[in-house]
Formats: sequence, C-alpha cells, structure tokens
Amino acid sequence: MATRAVAVAVAALGLVAVLLAASVPDAAAKVCTNTFPSSSAVASHTERAADQLRSASSEPDTLRLPGGLADHAHGHGHDHEQHLTPTDESAWMALMPRRLLGGGGGGSAPAREEFDWLMLYRKLRGGGAGAAVDDPAGPFLSEASLHDVRLQPGTVYWQAQQTNLEYLLLLDSDSLVWSFRTQAGLQATGTAYGGWEGPSVELRGHFVGHYLSATAKMWASTHNDTLHAKMSSIVDTLYDCQKKMGTGYLSAFPTEFFDRAESLTTVWAPYYTIHKIMQGLLDQYTVAGNSKALEMVVGMADYFSGRVKNVIQKYSIERHWASLNEETGGMNDVLYQLYTITGDLKHLTLAHLFDKPCFLGLLAVQADSISSFHSNTHIPVVVGAQMRYEVTGDVLYKQIATSFMDIINSSHSYATGGTSAGEFWSDPKRLAATLSTENAESCTTYNMLKVSRNLFRWTKETAYADYYERALINGVLSIQRGTDPGVMIYMLPQAPGHSKAVSYHGWGTKYDSFWCCYGTGIESFSKLGDSIYFEEKGGTPALSIIQYIPSTFNWKTAGLTVIQQLEPLSSWDLHLRVSLSISAKTNGQSATLNVKIPSWSSASGAKATLNNKDVGLVTPGSLLSVTEQWNSGDHLSLQLPIVLRTEAIKDDRPEYASLQAILFGPFVLAGLSSGDWDAKASSAVSEWITAVPPSYNSQLMSFTQESSGKTFVLSSSNGSLTMQERPVVDGTDTAIHATFRVHPHDSTWLHDTHSLTLKGTSVQIEPFDLPGTVVTTNLTLSAQKSSDSFFNIVPGLDGKPNSVSLELGTKPGCFLVSGADYSAGTKIQVSCKSSLQSIGGIFEQAASFVQATPLTVPSDKLRREGVKEELPPGAIVQLEGRILHSLLQSWGLTLQNQYKQSRITHALFLFIYILYLQQAEMSCFL
Repeated sequence: MATRAVAVAVAALGLVAVLLAASVPDAAAKVCTNTFPSSSAVASHTERAADQLRSASSEPDTLRLPGGLADHAHGHGHDHEQHLTPTDESAWMALMPRRLLGGGGGGSAPAREEFDWLMLYRKLRGGGAGAAVDDPAGPFLSEASLHDVRLQPGTVYWQAQQTNLEYLLLLDSDSLVWSFRTQAGLQATGTAYGGWEGPSVELRGHFVGHYLSATAKMWASTHNDTLHAKMSSIVDTLYDCQKKMGTGYLSAFPTEFFDRAESLTTVWAPYYTIHKIMQGLLDQYTVAGNSKALEMVVGMADYFSGRVKNVIQKYSIERHWASLNEETGGMNDVLYQLYTITGDLKHLTLAHLFDKPCFLGLLAVQADSISSFHSNTHIPVVVGAQMRYEVTGDVLYKQIATSFMDIINSSHSYATGGTSAGEFWSDPKRLAATLSTENAESCTTYNMLKVSRNLFRWTKETAYADYYERALINGVLSIQRGTDPGVMIYMLPQAPGHSKAVSYHGWGTKYDSFWCCYGTGIESFSKLGDSIYFEEKGGTPALSIIQYIPSTFNWKTAGLTVIQQLEPLSSWDLHLRVSLSISAKTNGQSATLNVKIPSWSSASGAKATLNNKDVGLVTPGSLLSVTEQWNSGDHLSLQLPIVLRTEAIKDDRPEYASLQAILFGPFVLAGLSSGDWDAKASSAVSEWITAVPPSYNSQLMSFTQESSGKTFVLSSSNGSLTMQERPVVDGTDTAIHATFRVHPHDSTWLHDTHSLTLKGTSVQIEPFDLPGTVVTTNLTLSAQKSSDSFFNIVPGLDGKPNSVSLELGTKPGCFLVSGADYSAGTKIQVSCKSSLQSIGGIFEQAASFVQATPLTVPSDKLRREGVKEELPPGAIVQLEGRILHSLLQSWGLTLQNQYKQSRITHALFLFIYILYLQQAEMSCFL
C-alpha cells in the first residue's frame, strides 16, 4: 500500500507539471463556461429562462432583465471568459491512437478499432496496457442514515422540514410528468406546470429529477406513507415512458437537444437536466430502496455512453470536451456513484469523461482564476471530483477539492457562506462592488454544502463543519418564506436596504416557478438531518456531532440512542447550551462521542460536563472527544459562549476595510434598516449593540380596524401614522410598520400583552423597527420619553368587547382616530370627543381599534406562557446610531470613526434567516 501511495503521489506531481507547462502564453485557449462557439455571450440560467419564457409568452417587456443584471452575470466588467485548457485528460489523450479517436477528412475513413471502454479508461488514467482501476480511498466518516435521524418537533428545523413536506404533497403527479408522457408518446393527463417546467422551456424535467431526490430523502426523514406512494407512482410512470421509447433514453425533451449540444449549437443545458433525473432515480434506489429506479438509471447510462462514444469516434475527445462548455450538473458525480453500485467500468470511464478538465486543471495548480466562471456549473464538477477521489484514491482530486474550498472561503464568499453575483464569480477579493439583490444563488450554497461535508468526512477538520453550519443557517433556512409551502427565493440579496421580495426573481410561486433553486431548495429541506451525525466504524464505534440541531439519532452500530436538545437561544443569555442524553439498549456500551466545539465560541466560559462532572479543557475549533461505557441516563452538557463580532467583507482594497458584517455566533445579523449608520468602529461591537430584554417580545402587538369591508392596520412609516391594508403575508415591510411594542408606564409591569388587553393602562407606543423611539401625542416620533409620549388604553368607544381606544395621556377625552370609509394611506389624527358631535357612531368607530397579535409573527406561532414568549428566532439586538443617507449606494453600510451622540435613533438587528421578516428591507453588511 505504501508503494502504491508513493506512485500515486509521483503521478500527481507529474500531472501538475504537465498542467503548469500547459499554462504558458502560447498554449491553446478555449471558453470553459456556459457558451458554445455559436453563442455570442456567456449566459446565466436567469437570462436564458427569461429569453425562453419571453418568446413563449410573446410579452417582451414582462421578463426583461433589470438594468445592470447582465453586467453582473458577465463577470462584473472583466474580460476573463477565455481560460487556458490545462487538462490532464487532453494531455493523456495525446497518447491515444487516432484510429480510436476518429478518421481524418477526405475519402473513406480508416478502419477503427472496436471501442473498448477499458482501453479508454487506461488512456484517461495515463497508464499502459496493464493499468487497472485504483483502490478506493478511505476509510472516511459516513453520514448517519436519514432513516435513523428525527428532528425535534416544534423547532425551526422541523418547521422548515414540515413546510417542505407539505409542498411535496401539494404537487400534482400528473402535472409533474406531463412533458415526460408527451415526449414518450403516451397519453398525458392533467395540465403541465409552468415556469421552468413549462412545455416550451428547454430545461423542462429538471425539477422532476430534484423531486425524486427530495421525496426519497423526505420519506427517509419522516416515513410519510402518502409521500412514499406518490413518489413510487412517479417512478412507475417514468419507467413506462422509458420503456415506450425503448432506447434507455428518458427525458421531458427530445434527443435533438443532444444533437445540438454535440454539434456545439446553442441549447439550454440538456445534460444538466439528465443529471437531475439520474440522481433522482439513484436516490430512489439508494435511499428509498426502489430497485426499478436502479434499472432505469443503468439504462440511461448505457444510452449516454453510446452518445459520448459516437462523438469521440466521429470527431475527437476534444470535441467532447467542447460540448461540456455548457452546464452539465453533476454528471460525473452521479456516474461515479453508479459505478460503486454496478462495478461496470463503462460507468467509471463515462464519469471521467464528464470531469471538466479546463476547470479542474486550474484547481490542480491551485490557481484562483475562477472569475467569470458560472458558479453553479462548476461547483457540482468539484463534487464529482471528490467522488473520483473516493472511488479511485487519486490524491490529486482530493487536492483539487481542498484548493477549491480554500479559494472560495478566502476570496469569493459572503458572510452568509454564499457565493456568486449574478450567478458568476467575480475577481478574487473584490466583493464590495458586487453587493446587490443578485448575490449568493441558492443552488451554489446547496452544492458548496456538499463540498464542505465531504472535506469534513475526509479530514475531521472542524473548519469545514463550521462552514457547513454557517451556510446552512444563513443560506438555506433563509430561502423559505416562513411556513408558506412552495414559496422560496433564487438569490439571497446582500446589498443594504434590499428585500428578498424585490430581487429580480423575488419570491417564487407554488406552481409557476420551478427554478433551479426550487429544485435544490426542496432537496435541502428534505435532508436537514443528513449532516448532524457522522459515524466512524472501528473497534470502538465513534460518532462525530457537528451541528447543533435538536434531534434524535438511533445509533444502531453502538446500540445507543442520542437525544440532542438545545435551550432556546436568546441575545440576553450569551451562551449556547446543548444537552446530549443517552439511552442504551444494554448498559455498558463502549463508544466515543466527538462533539464539535465551534471556532466562533470562546474558551473563556466554555464548559462541558458528563453527568455533572467536568470532562476537561474545551477548545474552540476542535472536537471534544469523550469515550465511555455508556448507560441509559448519561448526560453530556455543553455551555458555549456566543458573542457578537464583526467580519470584514472579502475585499483587500483599503477603502473597503470598514465594510463589515455583524455575527452572533454562527448567525449573520441583518439590520432592519434601509440607511447607513454611524457607529463607534474603534470600540467593541458589544458596546454599540445591546440585547433586547426578553420582556419586550411579549409586549408586541398590532392595532386593526374594519373599513369598507377591508381590514386595515395602524402603521408607522416615514415619521407618520397612517392606516394601511392588512398585508396578506406576515413579515413584509407593511407588517413591520404595523407592529408596535406597547409597554406600560410602570416598567415592572410585564404581563403578556398577547393574551390579555391593556384596558385602563397608561402606555408608551414604540415602533417595532425603531426601538427606543416612541409615538408622541403630537403624532411625531421622539427618543425623549416625556409626558407627551403616554397614551391611555381604554375600552373601545364603539362599545364592542374586543376593542380599545387610544386616549392622549395629557388630554383626556382626545383620541387617535382614522376616518369613515377610508382607504389605504389615511392619516391618523387627534380628535376630542367633547368638541365633536358623533353622527351615527362614526367618531366612536374611527377611534376604536382591535388589539391584535403582532404581524411580524404569525398568530399560530405565539406561545401562551406570558413572558416566555419569544420571536422565533428573535429580534436579538439593537443598534444605536444615526441614520445617514447611502454613503456608498449599493456597496453597503460603512462603519464611521465618529459616533454621532447628538441624534441617536435605534434599529433592530435580527438573524438573517428570521422566518417572519421575509420581505422587509434589511442590510447584512455594515
């Protein structure tokens, strides 16, 4: 084995030398991203979808890209679309006989040798006639089976999972397979879905592949019988489609799309869709046990191996590489997976042929030259390269994945863990100018999580686990809109004062979006339990726990059940408290628990106890290892300090050194503000951001009225009080402006205002998004809390039992009133009952409001335990500062050296993934 390792290392070094030699200026260059020679420009998914949907609808203005988006998509003004081709395969293929690669022009073609997949594999590997398949790498940590992990009900993760389950069950099977049946010549029932699954869209069928993966993993995570029946019926339908076509081909579009790809004619990513279908079927087999699905994947692999063989024989291997200058998804990855099941060398060789050499070659020489590459075209190629390492043991591909992760983390990722701007990578360490509504495509986060998970499995380095935690919390949980099933986003805007709702795509719809990010989204929320626990086989079973997600794991290897619980996280308790309880089938089970101590924590105040006894030093950025003879009732507790900190944007230009994100442990905070802020940059962040007391959350409420058959809400916006229509969706700007903290004059009065009224109480009314300011009896906002800032909440003048009126504290008999039969935007006024003669009760109606639960949190999510109520996950800190106009426009909020003490207002900062503020204006970078 040692001899083999040396040989592999020498081969890798030799290959790197070949790649370096290929990087000289005279070397041939070619495009290595989403374009063919017939295309005039590199295109993103967004642009091509808009073009096809615009053509289908004949409405050219409705889908036009916003100004500047095309510039973002094409590399932010760079001219880096041409990349060298330092490719291992092309160097090796120079050794291949031309009679195998295809004849020349003129006359009859010379006789070809029979196409031999073993010989092709040997040539691809650079070996001689005796070259054989290498031994697999490893051993590695293995992910816990989703069948054995259950999320704790009532938690944020469980809620996200259940919302996704609801969506998977909502979707109609006939609509999903409509285009497949049509393509196969079978009777299509129902109606086709729209969006990217529309019958005229070239990417149709991709979401169905994602759906197969998502349902397999969701079924494993929940064992929902209805879902199992639904996904099985879809596999059966696709099986019929494949059999009807009779060649092994299976897709929702014709084979002509591949004719176009092979002739280097523009077509929208046919192999991308095929990858989704093959991966979905493979997951149905490996995760859900459907053997019919495996038969279908093998049939597809055989069909496409024939197509690739024909291209190589008719043209050359380079022609095949050129056809990969289109998004091919993770074709290499799924074929490597298939090879581990079938052992068919044809599948292994075909996987090699989808390793994109013009990209992997750059990573092999550890060059950060990924600018202007389409991000989500190439991250899956790296995932496939990781699988190549695991299958073949070729250490070069381990180095490629490691180098890629280092490049992304050091130069191309935002504070959320996301990457890309307008779907493309920009120049390294130049992210300040890329902040916009089109950052951090959800698909890229989904795939980067795969890269980091594999690297952790190989190395057990906690930095990879920390990245996974950050990207999952901030980049995955943030893409759902609360508990609305099937409503997700494409991009995660990073620009200040921008909302998810007003990005180019905005929030999607259940039945007419089906973007690429919808596909990865339904997968992400189906497998939230797949990277919490990792097993290490051996004499003494070991379990690595790297994510703090309340859950239960049935650890069959050790005969133990591990129950992970967390105390609710809050900003007023600066510790994350984790509890791991053990249940043993038989007492005295020997096993090791390795628990991640995150790098964002601090050694000062960190503590770990086993059955109330200290277990030793707790070091951030490491795994705490505890080996015991475990018994039922054993209890491992962690207390991890969690602090506020800032993190600079990845931009090495001095003028952007003050562009910072604020984090609370792994949580990126978003300022509920559309402006810039002065802050004390020279001081610790904890000195200018303070925690919101826990009692505040139970004092939030909204005030509603009925007028002209509609429900209106009292709203504070732009310094004035108005009545606005009650928003249909909680968490919008309107919902935030209609939420107030109403607190009594007596500061010790801490009753839960959600469950009882405040009638007869003197209160101050504080806008939710401007903590520390109060509404005055002059209908202005003020940071000075004087006698003019108190109102008496009295029984509603309309006499209804559930209504209240807001009486001025300094002017008894005078009230806040709206109007009669008013419309949205009507301003609140002060009117006195003694000076007006009520006609038909109009005054009484205008002065009466219903005290309602706050619109920032859906009413069904409110707890009923008094002061224990929290905003899940909560408004956690408040920033003292002064609103400034946009100093840097779209570049973000800049911390200034001078703190403006004279004009202090306040702003809320919240977890970026807060589920109930999904459309509000927020800023992540300060």
